[in-house]
Amino acid sequence: MLLMLNPHSGKGQAHSLFTAHVQRMLQEASIPYTLIITERQNHARELVREADLSQWDALAIMSGDGLLFEVVNGLMEREDWEEAIKTPLGVLPGGSGNAVAASIHNYCGLQPMSGEDLLVSCGFMLCKGLVSRLDLISICTASNQRLFSFLSLAWGFVADVDSESEKYRHVGAARFTVGTLVRLMSLRVYQGKLSYLPAEQSGSYSSLEQSTESPTDFSQQIASSSDYSDSSPCANHPLHNFCNSNNAPKPKRTNLSQVSVLGPPDSLLVPLDQPVPAHWTVVSEQDFVLVLAVYQSHISEDLIAAPASRLEDGVIHLIYVKAGISRTALLRLFLAMEKGTHLSTNCPYVVYVKAQALRLEPYSPKGTITVDGEVVEYGPVQAQIHSSLARLIAG
Repeated sequence: MLLMLNPHSGKGQAHSLFTAHVQRMLQEASIPYTLIITERQNHARELVREADLSQWDALAIMSGDGLLFEVVNGLMEREDWEEAIKTPLGVLPGGSGNAVAASIHNYCGLQPMSGEDLLVSCGFMLCKGLVSRLDLISICTASNQRLFSFLSLAWGFVADVDSESEKYRHVGAARFTVGTLVRLMSLRVYQGKLSYLPAEQSGSYSSLEQSTESPTDFSQQIASSSDYSDSSPCANHPLHNFCNSNNAPKPKRTNLSQVSVLGPPDSLLVPLDQPVPAHWTVVSEQDFVLVLAVYQSHISEDLIAAPASRLEDGVIHLIYVKAGISRTALLRLFLAMEKGTHLSTNCPYVVYVKAQALRLEPYSPKGTITVDGEVVEYGPVQAQIHSSLARLIAG
């Protein structure tokens, strides 16, 4: 296993946490690994883009969700992306948000955990080596840049908190609480147009219900990973990630200097300069407090944005909050999200729908858009889901 660790994620304690909790677990499980300490932004992305993947059975990251973003996009930038993206990916939470780790833990039906307890739990999952399929979302920007997301697309309140709270990184996960309170005191309204393709309920399914294979150890699972090469090509499948784990002390825009032409075709999307297809839904409101598209259950260790989400349900869980909501009601919404009950509060300003694709066209001249917690180009953006494209080591 190749294990990449970001020493600056979270409170900067990822390396010591790995040594204290994970190192011995891997040794006792007889899993040989090579540890790489990332040195700069996009280090991991460049590494997996050029690496000879045949020497590794799996790739693991010890960081927040940002390093996984680098690895996923590095794999999708390879000429052999179709095979490379099937490399099992392991997640060890060492950042501020750790949304994917918390989601995996949740899918297993385990009691909520955080901090070092969550790390130990994910360490056991990594040692067991059970591989599940993972949906990826293709995201296209106005400059024809394309990237792949596994967690969230955010605009408005949650994206602002995600990027602006970087200055409080030294307090760990509490940075998001501080950032939320600061942004609540100066609540913004964002103008734009939101459109989406509703998901067909009959087309959704749970990976936990569909999975029939259960290899008992890591080596067996890796040996049988070819069994997960889909019988039908993946390309034919029709509130915020609170983490920026790049090694830079402040968030930087994702460096996408080259237009990506690799990856499965976006069969549900038309060019951004054309109107969305007639069978799409165009939201009548144009004033928003936030727009959040998520594909995992959690957006941080303690915030359950989409409680119905599963690893390969083929669904974008789209949540948007219309302008007019009070600061008190918005705060109440995020407090309810800690237990995943926010969607049943009957708040008239909160809308939740399931989609297969979406388009966001900001009218406000200034703003922030984040993908998996990373700040990307501000402007029109659209996305569609590609079901079961990647592989994730999960319980």
